[in-house]
Amino acid sequence: MDVLSTARGGLMAATKRLDASAQRTARMGFDPGVDYAHEAVEQLKAKHEFRANLQVIRFADEMWQSLLAIQSR
Repeated sequence: MDVLSTARGGLMAATKRLDASAQRTARMGFDPGVDYAHEAVEQLKAKHEFRANLQVIRFADEMWQSLLAIQSR
């Protein structure tokens, strides 16, 4: 399994979660079924998912840089 592909999929899922929550939040005045607290939690989850997947990408980049440095010795 390719780590970068997995992280990319996670970034896309977090983006979809945030977008869906933002759309529901925008309808709050028109849809009484929208719960602000739930949407705030959804947006925080998306933020943390996004950060976690970015950390995976950064870590993978650091590993590649280390491998390249070892190889060039």
